[in-house]
Amino acid sequence: MASADRTAYVVGTFDTKGSELQYLRSCIEKLGIRVTTVDLATSGAMSSASITAREVARFHPKGEAAVFTKDRGSSVAGMTEAFGRFLASRRDLGGIISAGGSGGTALATAGMRSIPVGIPKVMVSTVASGDVAPYVGESDICMMYSITDVSGLNRISAQVLGNAAHALAGMIANPVQPADEPKPAIGLTMFGVTTTCVQAVTKALSSSYDCLVFHATGTGGRSMEMLTDSGLLDGIIDITTTEIADLIVGGVFSAGDTRMDAVIRSRLPYVGSCGALDMVNFHAMATLPARFRGRNIYKHNENVTLVRTLPEENVAIGEFIAGKLNQMEGPVRFLIPEGGVSAIDAPGQPFHDPAANRALFSTIEKNFKPGSQRKLIKLPYNINDPAFAEALVQAFQEIRPQAPARPSYKR
Repeated sequence: MASADRTAYVVGTFDTKGSELQYLRSCIEKLGIRVTTVDLATSGAMSSASITAREVARFHPKGEAAVFTKDRGSSVAGMTEAFGRFLASRRDLGGIISAGGSGGTALATAGMRSIPVGIPKVMVSTVASGDVAPYVGESDICMMYSITDVSGLNRISAQVLGNAAHALAGMIANPVQPADEPKPAIGLTMFGVTTTCVQAVTKALSSSYDCLVFHATGTGGRSMEMLTDSGLLDGIIDITTTEIADLIVGGVFSAGDTRMDAVIRSRLPYVGSCGALDMVNFHAMATLPARFRGRNIYKHNENVTLVRTLPEENVAIGEFIAGKLNQMEGPVRFLIPEGGVSAIDAPGQPFHDPAANRALFSTIEKNFKPGSQRKLIKLPYNINDPAFAEALVQAFQEIRPQAPARPSYKR
C-alpha cells in the first residue's frame, strides 16, 4: 500500500459536484489511501471539502479578493492561479483526481499541468471524448470520458467514477521505481520520415544515455521543451525540426514560436538538424486548405497530408532557426544534410527539390553566427544515411563527452 506521506487529492467545485467528488473520496479511502479534498468553487458557498475554496484562494498573490470578485471570468482566472500555487506548496501529493464539465475540467487540469510528470493525474470529464489538447497540454494527465453528465450519481456515473478512483489509487499504491543508477537523459525529435536516422542515433547512445524520443507533432516538441525547463534532460539532439515549418507556413503540427527557447534558457548541449523541413502537415486530404491545393502534395496516410515547402518559405524557416541558434549560449552543433532532409526528399522521391533545400541551407548559413561554442556543419548526406547519424553522434559526444548519472527522481 501507499506510504503514509502519499496522499490522493480529490479536487473540484464542491458547490456543484460535491456528491461526485465525495464518492471519489470514499472509493479511494476504501482502498487504504489517505485522501485530502480540495474545493475550487468560486461561488463562496459553504464547503464539505477538507480544504475550502477560501483557503486555496489565499494562495493568490493578491489574496482572496482576487478570486471572489463576483465576476465569473476573473474569479475562475484567480482561482486557477491560486490553485497552482497551492499545489506547489503541498509536500504529500501522491496523486490528484477531479470530475467536472468543461469549466471544472479547465480549472482542475490547469493545476494538474503544473505538477511534475510522473505524479498520477486523472480527470473525469464530459469533454474527454473530444479535443483534449487544451486540457492535457504537455502533461501526463489521464482523461476519462464521463459518459453521462457529471450531475449526480447513477448506475453509469458510479461505475465510471469508481473506475477512475481505483485507477488513481492503483497508481499511488504501486509507484514505478526508477533505476538505482539512472543514465543521463537526452531528448530526440523524430518523424516517420526521419525514423531511420533517429533509431541509429539512439542505438549508438543508448548504452550511455536514456534516450527520450518525442514525436514532432507540436505537442512532442513542447513536451521536450517542458522537460528541458524542468531540469529533467541533460542534452538535446533535435534531429526533426519540422514543427517550425508548420509554424511558418500554417500546418497543424506547430509547436509555437517559442520552439527552441527552452534550450536558450537552459544552455543545454544542443545538436540540431533540418529533419522534415521539406513538409508542412495537415490532416486528411479533405481538410487541406484551398490555398495549398495546387502545391506538391503527398498523402502520407488517410489522416496526414503533406505539402512540400517552397523556397521562399524555407528562407523564413531558415531565418527562424538561425535566430534561435544565435541566442544559445550553451554548446551548439547544427548539422545540414545536403543530400535531403527526409526519406521522401531524395533523388526519385516525391519531395526531392534541390532549389527549395538550397534556399533553406543558404539562409541558415548566411544568418548563423559561429563561435567557440557554436558551429555549423554541412555534410553531403541525406538525413537518413548512416554517415549522417554517425556525425550527429560524434557532434553530441564532442559537446558532452562525459555522461555523469543524474540523481534519481522520487515522487
